[in-house]
Amino acid sequence: MFMMRQVAAFLLLAFAASAQTDNSAKSLVYEGKPLRVPVACTEEDIQSLGMSCSADAPCAVYLELSALEVAAGRMVAAGNLHTDSTTLSSILLVSEDGGKTWVEGHPRIRQATLDQVQFADLANGWISGQTVGALPRDPFFLVTGDGGKSWRARPVFGDPHVGSIEKFHFTSATEGRVLVDRAQSAEGGRYALLESKTGGDSWGILQITAQAPNVKFERAPSAAWRVQANGATKSYQVEKREGSKWVTVAAFQVQAGVCAPAELELKEPAEAAEAAKPEATDAVEVFQIGGGKPKKPEQKKKKQ
Repeated sequence: MFMMRQVAAFLLLAFAASAQTDNSAKSLVYEGKPLRVPVACTEEDIQSLGMSCSADAPCAVYLELSALEVAAGRMVAAGNLHTDSTTLSSILLVSEDGGKTWVEGHPRIRQATLDQVQFADLANGWISGQTVGALPRDPFFLVTGDGGKSWRARPVFGDPHVGSIEKFHFTSATEGRVLVDRAQSAEGGRYALLESKTGGDSWGILQITAQAPNVKFERAPSAAWRVQANGATKSYQVEKREGSKWVTVAAFQVQAGVCAPAELELKEPAEAAEAAKPEATDAVEVFQIGGGKPKKPEQKKKKQ
């Protein structure tokens, strides 16, 4: 079982690395106007995700930020990019200067969402996520041990599995529990309660039940920081409490861009282009200066 988990973890990491890694190196600087995260939508994305996007009717791509945490002076905002009908990828935004400059803290994971964030202390933190298709599946965690400077992906189950993370809570750097909704058709019961004693690197099942077990995972929301949608600016605003007021330190546009196939450059077939060329001739046209009619072309004499 341990080996299966290691293999699954390796595959998940490899899959994450194959996502849009070029965006993680780009920094966004907040100067008062909502930032727009870059959107990269390929022809392969459109085909594999079954999207009906075209050059004439592109699909709008939206940013959704689900959670915000601040630890060791580092701000972490987690969410996803999606169209009206399809989740494109996860997104993890990190700032180390109070919201002025943002970079992506982990490569985007295709067709995945990030939902909840918790730090047990200044170093150890977790972000829950799952891939989204016809049903949510393959729940996982992004785990950090250096205050959010770097993250590693760890699956909850050792093999492909339908389910999504309802809630989780770590009581220390090593011990935590997670409740997974395995959907209505799950054998043995819909809900699975799992426990980790390795900081989220591996999980063991505590119980499977038809009804959600009565366990309390609630964590008090931050009193100093929050992220929320603003309808007037059509953006997500990252805010810090200063006295009795909330002050915006950064903002991100809800509509991040569009997804459309690249327009094809139509070229004339080589055969047609060749046929359209004027015929080569040895005739030389002689024009008479002075306005007279030109003489008829004279044929060059071929040397004997």
